[in-house]
Amino acid sequence: MPMHDWTQVRSGIYHNFHLLWVSTITNRLNAGLLPKGLIAMAEQIVGGPEPDVVALQLNDFEFSDSSSGATAVMTETLAQPRTAFVMPLEVERYSLKANRVVIRHSLGRVVAVIELVSPGNKDTRHAIRSFVEKAVDLIFDGINLMVVDPFPAGPRDPQGIHQAIWGEFTDQPFALPPDRQLTMVSYQTTPIKTAYVEPIAMGTPLPDMPLFLKDNFYINVPLESTYTETWNVLPQALRDVIIGSV
Repeated sequence: MPMHDWTQVRSGIYHNFHLLWVSTITNRLNAGLLPKGLIAMAEQIVGGPEPDVVALQLNDFEFSDSSSGATAVMTETLAQPRTAFVMPLEVERYSLKANRVVIRHSLGRVVAVIELVSPGNKDTRHAIRSFVEKAVDLIFDGINLMVVDPFPAGPRDPQGIHQAIWGEFTDQPFALPPDRQLTMVSYQTTPIKTAYVEPIAMGTPLPDMPLFLKDNFYINVPLESTYTETWNVLPQALRDVIIGSV
């Protein structure tokens, strides 16, 4: 299923799809992608603006080299995620650590967050600043983060949402390829803050993206299949509007 051009439809139509996609991803994580001891919840209050999907640690969990049931298995020998850009943080602006928001949840420790960008996150300077500050708070608090931005770079994020976030940590340059202006990015917080960036173009399938849970352990979130599953349950009238707008 290729990524649709969501810039051509009213924000309310995308918002409807956004909510359904968040639900689909959450259900897929809880259906066996997350190891035992972790659960995913949607739109939880964690000390700041509400993230779309939160992975919570309820009990001790560990990865092993053998699987039981549908539980995902990760080991430290797992290959590094393959994305177009891998950007370890060489020099960090430690002064930014002051006065960060502490991210908590009453059920357990937040270990990872997934954010699906909406038009409202980028339509004003205040909105994009709030989104970036939330992302920085999460990363500084040791919470792994995945950001999926189905909207092209614009005047408030000329090199995409990743550069807007990563520029708060480092002067390391990054430029989106001219023919791939949508950003999929995963941030690993330990042992070294690292960004795994996969730019894509409208009309191309979505990649699976790593969601780090602990150090070098991660699961691959099936963005393509969850996107397709969400699309397939949309009413035909809405699908016609989205396809017809291109």
